Amino acid sequence: MALPEIDDTSFDAQVAKSDVPVLLDFGATWCGPCKALKPILEALAPSYAGKAKFLYVDADKAKQTAVKFGITSLPTVVLVKGGAEKGRIIGLRGKGDYQKQLDAVIAAK
Repeated sequence: MALPEIDDTSFDAQVAKSDVPVLLDFGATWCGPCKALKPILEALAPSYAGKAKFLYVDADKAKQTAVKFGITSLPTVVLVKGGAEKGRIIGLRGKGDYQKQLDAVIAAK
């Protein structure tokens, strides 16, 4: 299952106004590690249905959103809750690292 892709125009509706935490996967088509991260996040997404939203952001297309989050390295995963950044993972990591951070953001009040 591919992650839904958002752009600068759909950001507010999909992320800022979300009632569940959002995992933003910032990547690009030319980025090798980004391609390796995709199946990890696609495998995780179903187990978080109803608890978190997983979205892909192409940093080349959604430049305003990438600048807003200060994205300087790809891939970067940003966790957003209540419209504010609550966590960040830069670079490719193992599945457990993403689960641990996401679980902490979901559990936080």
